[in-house]
Amino acid sequence: MTSLIIALPNASADASAQYDYVLTADGSAPASYASVPLALLPLPTERQTEVVVLLPMSALSWHQVQLPKGSLARGLMAERGASRLRAILEGLLEERLLDDPAQLHLALQPQPVAEAPIWVAACDKTWLGAHLQALAQAGLAAHRIVPEFTPEALAHTLYVLGDEQHPMLLGANLVLCPLSAAAVAWLGDAPAQADLPEVVAEPAAAALAESLFKRPVALQPRPQRLLQAAQTPWDLAQFELVNANRDRAWARLAQGSKNLLRSPQWRAARLALVALVLVNFVALNAWAWREQAALQAKRQAVRAVLTQTFPKIPVVVDAPLQMAREVAVLQRASGAASEADLEAMLSILAAVLPATQTFTAIDYTAQELRATAPAVDDTEQARVALALRQQGLAAAWEGAQWAVRAEATP
Repeated sequence: MTSLIIALPNASADASAQYDYVLTADGSAPASYASVPLALLPLPTERQTEVVVLLPMSALSWHQVQLPKGSLARGLMAERGASRLRAILEGLLEERLLDDPAQLHLALQPQPVAEAPIWVAACDKTWLGAHLQALAQAGLAAHRIVPEFTPEALAHTLYVLGDEQHPMLLGANLVLCPLSAAAVAWLGDAPAQADLPEVVAEPAAAALAESLFKRPVALQPRPQRLLQAAQTPWDLAQFELVNANRDRAWARLAQGSKNLLRSPQWRAARLALVALVLVNFVALNAWAWREQAALQAKRQAVRAVLTQTFPKIPVVVDAPLQMAREVAVLQRASGAASEADLEAMLSILAAVLPATQTFTAIDYTAQELRATAPAVDDTEQARVALALRQQGLAAAWEGAQWAVRAEATP
């Protein structure tokens, strides 16, 4: 997924502020990197679906607190409990913060739980809001806000930033300080080589770091470090910055969909999905063709039986109906009884009607029997009609009489 990662400067949001940015097409390697004014930042394109704002370590302070039980609202109560949780955090951090908590933006670590200590990041609310507003006005609304470093990243790693003239050291104490022999000595000597933390340095300060730590260091250019920071699960857009919860959820859904459609790592999945759709489409069409052919064969067989049995029929329109009519004609000609005869209809009808219902009048015309009888309720009407249908007769209660006729066999 194409992403634009923008590192905020420590300076205020004005025309002279320089923003470092990294543009990546797949999330694994930087495609371009530069430090430019706000007006020269690249604008999102159709394929550039995510804007990640990165907060520098020097702009954040970190605090570990223990939340009281029940302070983390879940589900539908999350938004209502946000203001209450913010008040709880202000109370817990009031003695630790140098500034008024109301002037700071606070954010919790991902997936916090009240049963264990959690990390809280704090930064100047006015400074952050001004930069976010300036970016939004430039068409660069943030999808996520992430820290440059997290406590997890610094737990077992020391970072050396800057160059030989202005080297900075950052470690598990979450304090950014100038790199010097005194700072290295202050870290202390580990009892064994295996216990030494890994040292990661930017290329411009790598030689100095190796000379002070007296061991090799891992190189990590700044663009790669910014890209790595953007891939953490942290999102500092909380509390007063969560005014677009629903919009961000839709944005993430859209990003995930576009990622599935365009990202190179999902290419195999896309091809498999297309192949699956095509196979199902071909299989459904083959099945439909087979069923259609079987149905057509049955129709041809019925037509063949009709034309072989009654060769005098010149045109076959409705084979079952024509067959029933010809059989009825033969029955009448031979004197054999059929279901359409008066005696057969009366016998079947009398067998299914309740004993209390007797006929007061009978009329038989054109193979249709109409028998007048006392009225019955709807349930009884439905029962009689079903019983007669099972024996090949169509029956309906019309007014004050039963209308019964033989059904054409399909």
